[in-house]
Amino acid sequence: MQLSELALESFEEALKSKKPLAVDFYADWCVPCKAADEIIEKLAEVYQGKLSFVRVNVDENRNIADRYELISIPALLIFSKGQVVRQFVGLRKIKGCRRVITRLLASL
Repeated sequence: MQLSELALESFEEALKSKKPLAVDFYADWCVPCKAADEIIEKLAEVYQGKLSFVRVNVDENRNIADRYELISIPALLIFSKGQVVRQFVGLRKIKGCRRVITRLLASL
């Protein structure tokens, strides 16, 4: 599953979605980000229809990364109604991510 790439204007529009949004912040040179790609794609398949997944390249969109004070990547931020409700920083195992995301979606 190929995730959509967002820049500032499309990012702002995506935040308005009624459906929760998961944003994968990455950079092309980041080795852990490449390792996280497979995990993010699997999560996108598991939560299809319940949680939208998109990507933001921090090198091309520094202003977005700065807004959320991201100092480490990979970072996966989950938004609901335009606000960050959960943040994962660094490479994580899919099992732990699924557990947290399932609970989070049940509470939204």
